[in-house]
Amino acid sequence: MKKGFYLRPVLLISLILLFLYGCDKEKLPSLSTSSVTGVEPTKAVTGGVITSDGNADIIVRGVCWGTKKSPNIEGTRTTDGYGTGSFVSNITYLNPNTIYHVRAYATNSVGTAYGNEITFTTSPISLAILTTSEIASITQTTAVCGGNITLDGGAPITQRGVCWNIAANPTTANSKSSDGAGAGSYISNMTGLTGNTKYYVRAYATNSEGTSYGQEISFTTSPVLPVVATAAPLPLSTTTASGGGNVTNDGGAVVTARGICWSTSPNPTIAGSKTTNGTGTGSFLSSMTGLTVNTEYHVRAYATNSVGTAYGQDLFFRTDPAIVKDFDGNEYNVVRVGTQLWTGENLMTTKYNDGTTVTLVTGQTAWQNLTTKGYCWYDNSSALYKDVYGALYNWYAIEAGNLCPSGWHVTTDNDWLTMESFLGGASPAGGKAKETGTTHWIAPNTGATNSSGLTALPGGQRLDDGTFENIEYHGYWWTSSEYSLTESFAKRIQNDQDKIFRYFTDKGTGKSVRCVRD
Repeated sequence: MKKGFYLRPVLLISLILLFLYGCDKEKLPSLSTSSVTGVEPTKAVTGGVITSDGNADIIVRGVCWGTKKSPNIEGTRTTDGYGTGSFVSNITYLNPNTIYHVRAYATNSVGTAYGNEITFTTSPISLAILTTSEIASITQTTAVCGGNITLDGGAPITQRGVCWNIAANPTTANSKSSDGAGAGSYISNMTGLTGNTKYYVRAYATNSEGTSYGQEISFTTSPVLPVVATAAPLPLSTTTASGGGNVTNDGGAVVTARGICWSTSPNPTIAGSKTTNGTGTGSFLSSMTGLTVNTEYHVRAYATNSVGTAYGQDLFFRTDPAIVKDFDGNEYNVVRVGTQLWTGENLMTTKYNDGTTVTLVTGQTAWQNLTTKGYCWYDNSSALYKDVYGALYNWYAIEAGNLCPSGWHVTTDNDWLTMESFLGGASPAGGKAKETGTTHWIAPNTGATNSSGLTALPGGQRLDDGTFENIEYHGYWWTSSEYSLTESFAKRIQNDQDKIFRYFTDKGTGKSVRCVRD
């Protein structure tokens, strides 16, 4: 046998052993980089897949990234366990709107291997996305709302809450709440609201990009008391008066009762005397009856809804007196004509209301020369004429301003014009003012009805020459309104007409006087 034949099996075995030894040698791992997902302004998600450990255990794995190509583990990286297979890596603290390079890595005893390089761009920071919660727990002054921030826009939410206003599209420049920071849902309490008022509200969230708002929601706060004003009360007689009010706002709930209430004490309520004048808003009229003569009453309008009863301002009035007395103690019936109160008889006092005496002048010559205050009786006979017709005064007697009882004044020209207007004009006012019949008036006493209650009588007058005239034919009355230095306005009613005549005459004549309450 040849020598070379024995060498060939040995060489073959050696080759086989060399091959087997070479297959078990350690080397770098094999891996790939996973696609980048979940990209936001400051973070993203990637990872890797390690397909071979290089015959040595993987002691650390993750991803590394940077703004330059071929990032490595000397820069920023994650650490995501060990071993082969897939892994997920969360990349954080990125800059918005920036290009990044990322590679998966795996390290064994041989060294560190890298997967394929992937490039991605972070998204820019945007405003947060949020919704406004439904309104709850509404009262007159408070309500509960809130919001839910579903996306923070890539930057931390530094402030959140709700804002509200009585105008649409409220912003944080209006009333607002502050309810912490961060994304997610939150609850907000609105305070300081006004009852029965419509509000608009939006949730808001602020990040470094700015403030964004949720959808707008509107709501109306709970009802409040109605708003009602008291109309000026007007006495109608010694025992009656009229009043009313105006409900300008129902407070957000139906007004179920309204009217006026009154008392002799301030601020009356519906627990006392009251009227009931329908429901709802708007103006209404009321009548007060059963009152006491010459008494001051306080009156307020009221309106009631489900919240309670509201009142208007407290106003007061006085019922008509039945009589009024002068300083001498003479009594006069009080007559209402529209808004005015007149004495029902001619004045017969001999004193001013401070007790000063008015000069009685009887002589014709003395009267003729009189330029100061004075009075007389017709034909100088108090026995015949005082109780029926009263006294005749010259104008100087009324010039002092206190001839009538306290709280009353001698009629002005305007007082007469107001009375005439209420009675339908100068004619037929004369007839409506005259006493009926011919007991005192000479026939025909034209148009006399005395529907006014003034019971005007034909007391005649005293001329400036001191003579008397026209008893039972004409009635003459002074006004306190001057026409000139020597003349003043006066009124005359005649037996043959239903008119009140207006004229001016010498201040030295003597005429009857009527008083009107101030």
